[in-house]
Amino acid sequence: MASRSSTGGYDPSGIDLDAWTVLEAELEATIPHYDRVNRLMTFGQDRRWRASVAAHAEPGMSVLEVGCGPGSFAETIRGVDLTCLDPSPEMLRVARKRVDAARSAHGEAPAAYVEALAESIPLPDASFDRVFCLFSFRDFQDKKKGLEEILRVLKPGGRLVICDAGKGSWLHGFAGRMWMGTVVQWMARRVTGTRDHPWRGLARSYTHYGTNRYYRRMLRDVGFTSVRGRLLWPFLMASRFVGERPN
Repeated sequence: MASRSSTGGYDPSGIDLDAWTVLEAELEATIPHYDRVNRLMTFGQDRRWRASVAAHAEPGMSVLEVGCGPGSFAETIRGVDLTCLDPSPEMLRVARKRVDAARSAHGEAPAAYVEALAESIPLPDASFDRVFCLFSFRDFQDKKKGLEEILRVLKPGGRLVICDAGKGSWLHGFAGRMWMGTVVQWMARRVTGTRDHPWRGLARSYTHYGTNRYYRRMLRDVGFTSVRGRLLWPFLMASRFVGERPN
């Protein structure tokens, strides 16, 4: 079985199963401190990024979040028919509690929850007006297959919005690796109180993540139209990609 390093940072379609299984365990281990570490490492910009993604949904739309994690985004979006998908039952357990509590407080019905991989979404074709991925795309085992599945479940004219780590170029990626490997590690140690924290593995995953140009091309190759993708100001830490299913 090929090692994850074979992706070279520019072909992220082949994370091997063993490495992906380890990654999923590390993601689950972040749950108790997930929001606090993310807030620190992004200087609070994660809230603004989530709000900018939510703005793509209109009241009454059917929305799927792929890789909902512990519900940090899903608990904030209002006025939509929401489905949360994640491969981790523990992530879904935490998400269900906080998301449904938030929806109930606003007089909304509970969300739907689906335990599944992005590469094999057990939902009908043309089901959703919007599909959102917030800091989960980087962790797809096979990104191209995941995008094909998302395209399938989108309605004609529907839109995918991805917000994830930013990598504008090799040089920008080098700076990102330095940030992830030093400052973020220090922050995670301070928050968790341990050197053996799960952000050690998540920081490594950034190294094997592709550039914005790579993913814009992948989105077009899969069949998305009106594809856009750019780094987000002011700190250029994240990128947002948008693509639509043709009518």
